[in-house]
Amino acid sequence: MIGIIPAAGAGQRIQPLGCSKELLPVGSRLVYGVERPKAVAEYLVERMVAAGAEQICMIISAEKSDIVRYFAERNFAAEIFYVVQQKPAGLCDALFRAEPFARHHRDVLIGLPDTIWFPENAYRPAVEDTQADVNLVLFPVDDPTVFDAVVCDEQGYVEKVEVKQRDAHSHWVWGAVTCTGDAFHALKLLWEARHREDEYLGHLLNAYIAAGDTVRGTHVGERYMDVGTLDGYHRALDYLRSTRESRIEPAA
Repeated sequence: MIGIIPAAGAGQRIQPLGCSKELLPVGSRLVYGVERPKAVAEYLVERMVAAGAEQICMIISAEKSDIVRYFAERNFAAEIFYVVQQKPAGLCDALFRAEPFARHHRDVLIGLPDTIWFPENAYRPAVEDTQADVNLVLFPVDDPTVFDAVVCDEQGYVEKVEVKQRDAHSHWVWGAVTCTGDAFHALKLLWEARHREDEYLGHLLNAYIAAGDTVRGTHVGERYMDVGTLDGYHRALDYLRSTRESRIEPAA
């Protein structure tokens, strides 16, 4: 199993920063018993490792050497390696730079490194659903118009993905993706057949469905936070602080 993390974006919605947006400190972790800041991308890495990923491919730009430094100092139960996207060319272009590695894996996990979602094991039900080779992990949000809303039929098959559509017909959005290595290869071939015109994954998934392929939606998400905006960053900080405080028992 391999995880793919597209981390080459400039993060213009939350700039200026002194680091890559994927390294924004959100919440904390314990290092030898001492509490330290935790980078937002670390949440996704942990979720991929927990789902069974043995390798994780991060797609970065040439300017994001701080990401390499950060994760080189930490030990995970998965090998993390990097592929460079030379210039910004959209999410699909970034994802498919990992395809030469992903095609050799039975399962592929995809996630966005500037998001935090719960439950932590949300990948697992999607991986275990064998009714389709592509499965979208869905999360409920208050405003689906700024995400990719997903419309499913009664059996859980995806009918369409509405990419940042103002009149979205669902409040469930995809926050992560699982697929087989063969399906990921097929998606890349379709993207190339469409002259690489699809910038967003949602548009490519619609073409994949229109070609007769099936995509499932797994409604397992409970909370989805986009830390790529200042408002989302504050919301994530507040939520993680509140959950941390709720776990601390008051003194007797």
